[in-house]
Amino acid sequence: MPSRLILASLVLAAATALAGNAMVAAPASAQAAKELESGVMIGPVSGLPVPRYVSLKAGKVFVRQGPTKDYPVAFVYRRAGEPVEITAEYDNWRRIRDSEGSEGWVWHSLLSGRRTALVAPWAKDSALPLFVKASASERLAARLEPKVLVEVKKCDGDWCRVEGDGFDGFIEQTRLWGVYPGERFD
Repeated sequence: MPSRLILASLVLAAATALAGNAMVAAPASAQAAKELESGVMIGPVSGLPVPRYVSLKAGKVFVRQGPTKDYPVAFVYRRAGEPVEITAEYDNWRRIRDSEGSEGWVWHSLLSGRRTALVAPWAKDSALPLFVKASASERLAARLEPKVLVEVKKCDGDWCRVEGDGFDGFIEQTRLWGVYPGERFD
């Protein structure tokens, strides 16, 4: 455990003992990200962009109210591959947000750089088209229901090639939660 966490733990314990209150303190502030000349914010711990999308590595991930195991569990994810957005870093902890806007802190090793997305989790009832090529005039490959989990292979800023159990094709990038508008990657 890094010395600053030991010191913070001792200070918290002393303050709690003095106050006679066993409640957990408010979450610690995230370490400030640094801005590059390009305007991209870089995480102080990982050196990677913040915010950024990642996915859950494990099938059971405890999300805490703050960035240590001393904080209570806020909720639990039970699906590996779920996309989440890292919004802050603190030591080996990452603050994440999901497609419904829920936020909390998870241990960094429970996250993966594998890109996944949810198909239009905001849509209520209609299946969305998946095409064989990156064009709405192409042949339909499948229709995907809202909230279907897909693995994102690449995005060109307008279209993303996605795969899943029994399907492979292209979907408009704006119909995915787990990639930024205009984002490009292979």
